[in-house]
Amino acid sequence: MKSVFAKKAARPDPELLTLKTELLEAQGDLAQAYHQFDQALDPELVESCIYQISAVKARCNYLIRAIKERSPDGLAAAGLEGTATWT
Repeated sequence: MKSVFAKKAARPDPELLTLKTELLEAQGDLAQAYHQFDQALDPELVESCIYQISAVKARCNYLIRAIKERSPDGLAAAGLEGTATWT
């Protein structure tokens, strides 16, 4: 017999799962942008890579902030402890 006060299993927040998936994709995009930067020889391509890296970092920062706000216990609940923001 189950207790009336038994805790219900917490369902994962679909929005939070989407944000985490987007963050993983953005982190992959950042790695790719750094790889392209390392390979670029032309000054215009280097500049383009720098802008791309900056844009992806801004997206990662946004996603991390959104995950923190959406998680009841911050990054620990979101499974992102140790994740840093980029400046």
